[in-house]
Amino acid sequence: MTEPQTPEAKAQAIEVPEAAGGWGSLEGIAATELSQRAGPGALETLAHLNKPDGTACTSCAWIKPPTPAKFEFCENGAKATLWDLTSARCTPEFFEQHTVRSLWGLSANELEREGRLTEPLRYDPASDRYLRASWAEAFAAIGARLRQIDPAAMTFYASGKAALEPSYLYAAFARMLGHNNLPDSSNMCHETTSVGLKKVIGSPVGTCQLEDLEQCDAIFYLGQNPGTNSPRILHPLQQAVKRGCKIVTFNPLKEAGLVEFVNPQSPLDMLTGKATRLSHLYLQVRPGGDIAALMGVCKHVLARAEREAGLLDQGFIDAHCHGFEAFRAKLDATGWDALEAASGVTRAEMEAAGDVYADAKAVIGIYGMGLTQQVHGSEAIGMLVNLLLLRGNIGRPGAGCSPIRGHSNVQGQRTVGITEKVALAPVETYRTVLGLETPPQDGHNTAKFLEALQAGKNRAYVGLGGNLAMAVPDHGQIHAAWREMDLTVHIATRLNHTHLLPGKESWILPCLVRSEEDIQDSGNQFVSIEDSFSHIYSSMGKRKPASEHLLSETAIICELAKASLPENPRWQWDAWRGDYARIRDLIAQTYPKEFFDMDRRMHQPGGFFRGNDARRRVWHTQSGMAEFTDPSVLNAGPQDEAEDTLRLVTLRSNDQFNTTVYGMNDRLRGLSGERTIALMAPQEIARLGLAEGQRITLVTAADPATRRAVGGLKVVPYDLPAGTVAGYFPELNALVPLSLREKLSDTPASKGVPVRIEA
Repeated sequence: MTEPQTPEAKAQAIEVPEAAGGWGSLEGIAATELSQRAGPGALETLAHLNKPDGTACTSCAWIKPPTPAKFEFCENGAKATLWDLTSARCTPEFFEQHTVRSLWGLSANELEREGRLTEPLRYDPASDRYLRASWAEAFAAIGARLRQIDPAAMTFYASGKAALEPSYLYAAFARMLGHNNLPDSSNMCHETTSVGLKKVIGSPVGTCQLEDLEQCDAIFYLGQNPGTNSPRILHPLQQAVKRGCKIVTFNPLKEAGLVEFVNPQSPLDMLTGKATRLSHLYLQVRPGGDIAALMGVCKHVLARAEREAGLLDQGFIDAHCHGFEAFRAKLDATGWDALEAASGVTRAEMEAAGDVYADAKAVIGIYGMGLTQQVHGSEAIGMLVNLLLLRGNIGRPGAGCSPIRGHSNVQGQRTVGITEKVALAPVETYRTVLGLETPPQDGHNTAKFLEALQAGKNRAYVGLGGNLAMAVPDHGQIHAAWREMDLTVHIATRLNHTHLLPGKESWILPCLVRSEEDIQDSGNQFVSIEDSFSHIYSSMGKRKPASEHLLSETAIICELAKASLPENPRWQWDAWRGDYARIRDLIAQTYPKEFFDMDRRMHQPGGFFRGNDARRRVWHTQSGMAEFTDPSVLNAGPQDEAEDTLRLVTLRSNDQFNTTVYGMNDRLRGLSGERTIALMAPQEIARLGLAEGQRITLVTAADPATRRAVGGLKVVPYDLPAGTVAGYFPELNALVPLSLREKLSDTPASKGVPVRIEA
């Protein structure tokens, strides 16, 4: 089966992309509204987005501040909300007219433009079509099938958007069936944070709070593109720069969101068009070069410390840190030539960054998937922590480590039990609260699920949202195996390509979106979400549902559990469905230290902070102290790549949220028209004997036993380091080998794949 095609058009590169924000942001929102016709009620929804007792945005995990702005949303949040509230409907009649095979050839954008799913659907292999079904029929059939399948051969995947209430029940449901196979989207992106950060500071999440961004005087920003992926952070970044904070950026691409910002909520900015210059220094590291670049920064700081008494926070290092002398010895033994070669930046650039760090009183390290989706991503996180520890920049005001999350509740899902690791599950309190004996074996993460799938050992898949088959690596191998499962169940709002890989029995169960009313026995329901600062907030939808047949994620999980499990007086699925406050009582009983009095506290402005011991300089590490680490490599990418290979970086466009593609424009990179492109530096294009506009094929250089290729890619010049090629996710995921993964977390290493070019 060939991959779905993107409509042909010309991709055009603009030499100097516009600043993030500004009129372009408003035009992007307007274009989405015109395409979706969400209606006048959408404006009211946007007005209440990310406000107390309003609706929590689904586009990212940024904070809901206690004192919100008049418009507390960004371009991406508006697009995601308007996309949810579209007037288009994907009805059973649509599926009567199209076979699954014919729909596969459409692009992601074309599929989603059919609109919201309206009724449950059952796949009919004889006609190769999805057919209308009733909820009773769906629950009975799925329940009967789940009772027949070995629990070890099931996977319950969660995409990261579902709120805490359905997430808690989903995890409990899986364990009641007898398995811990609970992968989620963090396995694809920030799982490296959960294991890498925990190893060095004892916390699997960031240590910062919003007020720290108001007090820092330097920010080291690595491997994250705020203009496209989390525009709301641009406001505090702009405010920080205006009060004198210096931002040092490490990123292979020169991203507009880290260069300049025009605040759409500032009348002066909009009238004058004057942009705020954000990055004081911009180090265009080669993919994976952050380890060496940060080592160079640390090396310069230590050199200055030999001349400047008190530059290092020696008191903090002595009282709170372990491994400092080994780290110092590593820096002394590593020469500048090696650091320049591995990082792709000059000694002068690293020293300039070191001066910013040394001169700052309070420093925050912010990072994204450019750091984590590498073979040695956990060592890159360790190097950032090394830098912060030198001057005590963790556990005091204006300082700390702050990973930027994507999905709006992916961190929260982990918090309430969606994990494949028994050690991280609330085993004891499950026993007390639910009378549940947790299965003793670890389950599988996303990568292990894919391996089991290829081996024919995974027979059932239940997806709580998402488009996993397109988000994963190795499309050629994975897609062939996906259809061989006995049962595939998709809890979804819109049609996507994963639904078009039906198992022998397949169901699509349409659900509400977060901005819609969720009416149950006790009335319209609140749900709760957790942001990347570990705050818990309430969220309520107020729009009328897109169809009278839709159910909430919570209701679907409760009904599936009733149909699949034996009766148990302690498993009160009807009561939990009827009043979500009862589920929050379960969460509070299961996690009493963090979630006590949850149902009241989540409504207060800014929600409630569930705490972070590393912020208090309490280190839950093996040594009981914050760990300086001695890196084993200078570049976080593959170490055995051949000299003639390039490193592939996969990207999202400005008109995209994960696998959801809103349109064909990438405004902040100055690109438009198509997504089948390969970005390379002009000098690289010339060196390789290529021409702008030429069509090429990229072939994976890792794992030569299996050919992985994507053809028809148009060469487009872009400001990139030598030896680098960049292109869009998920179109280029077929080039990412499943075997190329981060050493500790098993996360696919999608930001440094060795590839070759076939012209």
